[in-house]
Amino acid sequence: MEFLILAVVIALVAVGAISGLVVSSRKKKQLPPAPPSTPTITAPPAEPQVGEDAAPTVEEPRRTIEEVVLPEAEAAAPEAPVVVEPEAPAAPEIEVPAPTAGRLVRLRARLARSQNSLGKGLLTLLSREHLDEDTWEEIEETLLTADVGVKPTQELVDRLRERVKVLGTRTPEELRGLLREELLALVGTDYERAVKTESGTDTPGVVMVVGVNGTGKTTTTGKLARVLVADGRSVVLGAADTFRAAAADQLQTWGERVGARTVRGPEGGDPASIAFDAVKEGIAEGADVVLIDTAGRLHTKTGLMDELGKVKRVVEKHGPLDEILLVLDATTGQNGLMQARVFAEVVDITGIVLTKLDGTAKGGIVIAVQRELGVPVKLVGLGEGPDDLAPFEPAAFVDALIGD
Repeated sequence: MEFLILAVVIALVAVGAISGLVVSSRKKKQLPPAPPSTPTITAPPAEPQVGEDAAPTVEEPRRTIEEVVLPEAEAAAPEAPVVVEPEAPAAPEIEVPAPTAGRLVRLRARLARSQNSLGKGLLTLLSREHLDEDTWEEIEETLLTADVGVKPTQELVDRLRERVKVLGTRTPEELRGLLREELLALVGTDYERAVKTESGTDTPGVVMVVGVNGTGKTTTTGKLARVLVADGRSVVLGAADTFRAAAADQLQTWGERVGARTVRGPEGGDPASIAFDAVKEGIAEGADVVLIDTAGRLHTKTGLMDELGKVKRVVEKHGPLDEILLVLDATTGQNGLMQARVFAEVVDITGIVLTKLDGTAKGGIVIAVQRELGVPVKLVGLGEGPDDLAPFEPAAFVDALIGD
């Protein structure tokens, strides 16, 4: 019996020891706590329960229509951008040219170069105490250098010799008056110098402008339109120079400045057809004057003659040509006279326009070209400005050459 009790005690002690070892071992295997920087992972929410396990429904209080706030309407889609059509270029402002009366007098200072060479040169030589042969030769050379021409120069020298001999003593005022009278006689005072722009019928006056390219022909045609508008005439322009690039554009620009319409055609088109249409439009509009700018090619006289002759014949189907103006560059001197001869053979020149007279010492070209063609200088160009084309006035021209 004692042995049995002892065995039970030993068994209980053994069981207790084994339990302690197991507990101790489990405590040693616990994981260390997570470092503070490690984020805490939360478990996902439990799956919703259904049936008997479902949570009871919590009823919310009902709201009236007034209490319900509707969601804001989505922002309206942006409107398509409004396409603004580019504005048409504004029509050029129509200019009012100054009246042409006395324009040459106002521009007389532009003749300074011609004045120094011709007028003042002659006065200086004539003022010498003794007018010997050498002095007269110098006077003759001065006139020839100024492009007065051989025959007019000889006539002037002979007249001056005679009058100086009769005059005897020569004061500066007497010499100036003497030279003025003789130069005025050479320039001529009995020519009809007004540009003829009246046809005498119900049709407009027709003016054809001819000349070599490079003389300022198209520019002169535009300036002439300003002269006519300044004198109260309505004008239609015909751009019949179809062989030079931009000639029609240039002429149209001049016309727009004074409200004159330009009739034009395709580049390289038939000049006679454009001239015909220009006169036709001038009649339809009741214009006073039709100005026709023609081509200025001089490579063959035959081609030029055929072309200008055709233009003239076609235009005359509407009525007679009232004026044919030849534009010459005053700075070309004798070359200008050669051009004048060629054009005079082609068409009947009725008047001359001398351009660039302010840039030459050869003011005597006025005398020479009139003698060569037997027609008057009607207009002179004295600058680059739009109103620097002046009706030619012999007295004002001679006074400008001699000076005060």
